[in-house]
Amino acid sequence: MRSTTQSKLYIHLFFWILYYMLEAYLDFYWSRYQFPDFKWQIRLQNTLTLELGYFLVKIPLAYSLLYIYEKGGINKLFKSFLSVIIVIIAVLGHRFFTHYIIYPYIYGVTETFDGKLPSGFINGLVAFNSFMDLIFMVGLVFGVEITRQKNLLKDQISMLKAEKLDQELTMLKAQINPHFLFNTLNNIYGMALKKADETPDVILQLSKIMRYNIYEAAERHISIEKDIENIKDFIQIQKIRHRQLSVVFNEDVDNPSQEISPLILIQFVENAFKHGVSESLGNSFINIDIQLKNKVLHYSIENSKEERSGGNSTKIGLKNIHRQLELLYPKHNLQVEDKSNRYIVKLMIDFNDTVSI
Repeated sequence: MRSTTQSKLYIHLFFWILYYMLEAYLDFYWSRYQFPDFKWQIRLQNTLTLELGYFLVKIPLAYSLLYIYEKGGINKLFKSFLSVIIVIIAVLGHRFFTHYIIYPYIYGVTETFDGKLPSGFINGLVAFNSFMDLIFMVGLVFGVEITRQKNLLKDQISMLKAEKLDQELTMLKAQINPHFLFNTLNNIYGMALKKADETPDVILQLSKIMRYNIYEAAERHISIEKDIENIKDFIQIQKIRHRQLSVVFNEDVDNPSQEISPLILIQFVENAFKHGVSESLGNSFINIDIQLKNKVLHYSIENSKEERSGGNSTKIGLKNIHRQLELLYPKHNLQVEDKSNRYIVKLMIDFNDTVSI
């Protein structure tokens, strides 16, 4: 709130400085023809003085109308009536200052109409000139303030959208972690029933992965190097259980520090194990290829599956991960091929075109 108030103060102060310079220039230029006998130094001094005097009328007028415009709970008809009264008072003040102060005391002459006839305090044409001068200034002030408020509203909407996306991503990640833990504990449970010697090693690997999920995955972005390391740890756990599994892992990354949202890539690997390898009766395989070149990621996973395996078992996980990709990488490309004996996922992410959250 304080920064918003300060920003408003600076913007309006900057506006009045520019407006003062503009009006002073115009009046100084006009005085060349109205008072040709005056030296330019005198005309400049008079111009700067009279513009400061006009501010005593213009600034109260501008902010009185702004206050009425922004004030809620007031009837529109009453607002209009009050605005008209304020403008009339301002025009009278403008005329009084011009007629009784500027001409006799600053320029030392009597105000004239069209340079010949004496001009009274109220004259139709000069009063209209005062009115137009004031309305022009009010229009500028309203334009500045409305533009400032629109930009402020736009920033607030952007912040709310970012917070909403952040909350949604947090919820999506929270859905991933229990899902991953549940699957891995099922694997450990199966090994424990068989009293497998590798069970302690798997538990240790799981501890490492969960440490990653708790600390690293809480970050908005991590290096792709850490994300790949987590995938390798996950594969190591699964290979202990699936002894007839063939895993081919190709990695070609030109920038290991490239940031990526955590827990996206591993979901495809998890699906390959759960809905592909785990349902295969014979020898099974998983081929993983990760390539990062010039900030463009190409990621593909191909896994074996039984012909009887249904194609709907991975829909929940893919729906979750697809939503994350939409939020973070709107122009990603995700292709899924569900064939009779294999399942293929291809993902392309261009890190040059990402959403900042």
